[in-house]
Amino acid sequence: MTAIQEWTSEEGVPQLTPVLAGARRAPRAVSDLTGLLLTAPALVALACVFVAPVAYAFYLGFTNLTLTGPQSVHYNFTGSANLVAMAHDALFWHSLAVTGIYIGASAVFGVTVAAMVLALWMERAPRGVSATVGGVAILAWIMPAASGAFLWYGFSTQGGTLSRLFGGAPLFSVPLVIVSAANVWSTSGFAMLVLRGGLRAVPPEVVEAARMEGASGWQTFWKVTVPIMRYTLMTTVLIVVLLSLGNFTLIYVMTQGGPGNATAILPIYSYLEAFSFNRLGYGGLIGNVVVVLGAIGAYGYVRAVRRRDRDLESA
Repeated sequence: MTAIQEWTSEEGVPQLTPVLAGARRAPRAVSDLTGLLLTAPALVALACVFVAPVAYAFYLGFTNLTLTGPQSVHYNFTGSANLVAMAHDALFWHSLAVTGIYIGASAVFGVTVAAMVLALWMERAPRGVSATVGGVAILAWIMPAASGAFLWYGFSTQGGTLSRLFGGAPLFSVPLVIVSAANVWSTSGFAMLVLRGGLRAVPPEVVEAARMEGASGWQTFWKVTVPIMRYTLMTTVLIVVLLSLGNFTLIYVMTQGGPGNATAILPIYSYLEAFSFNRLGYGGLIGNVVVVLGAIGAYGYVRAVRRRDRDLESA
C-alpha cells in the first residue's frame, strides 16, 4: 500500500478531496487569468470598433436626429417615439413583408435549389463542362454588386433580352421577381461551392447500399444524401440569408426600391428614410431592425455549427 493510500484509509477520502480540488483549481485559475490577459487587447479593440458603434447606432435610432436642419446637430433622445411611429408606419410593414418574400423566394428556396442542382450536375458532368459552369457561377459571385446590377438592369429593362422574349419591361412589371432572380444569380456560386463540398463528404458506400436496396435516384438523394448533408444545407441557407439581407447595392442600383416601393426591402427603406426623407433617427431605427434580424440569423448559424460539432464528437 502506498503512502497516499495509507493516508486516505486513515484520514478518510473527504479530507483528501479538498486538497486535490484546490490543487486542480489553482493552475486553472492561473490559466484563465493568463488567457484573459492575452485576449484583453483584442477584446478592447472589438469593443472600440464594433460594440461601441453598434450601441451608438441603436441609441441614434431613439433620437430625432435629422440629416439637415437644427436637429442635425442638436438632436434629443425621444424614447419610444420612433417605435410608435414605426408601429403605425404602413410602409415599414410593407417593407418587412417584401423582405420576407425576397428572402424566402431567393435565398431560402431559389439559391438552395439552384446551388444544389449545379453541385449535383457538376459531380456528374465531364471535367471540362464542370470547370466551365463552375467558373461562370463563381464569376457571378465575385463580380461587384454594382456591375451585376447594371447587367441585370440591361437584361430586364425595355429593349433588353427579357423584354424581347416576353415583351414589356419585366424589371418594372414584376420587379420583385427580377431582383430575386438577380440575387439567386449572384449568390448561387458561393452556395454551390459549399454544397459540392458537402456532396463529396457523403460516403459512396452508403449511396451504393441504397441503390442495391432498390432505391431510385430521387429516393437516394432525398432519404440518404439530404439527411447526411443536413448541417451543410442548414449553414449554407443561413449564410445565404445573411448575404441576401445585406445585398443593398444590387437592388438599389437596379430599382432604388421601386417602382412604388415594390422592391424596398428593409435596408433600402432604411436608406430612403435616412437620406431621402431626412429622418436619420428613424432610418437608424429601421436599420436596427435589420441588425436584429441578422443577429437572429447569425445565432441560428452558430447553434447549427455547435450542434454539428457535438454530433461529430459523439459519433
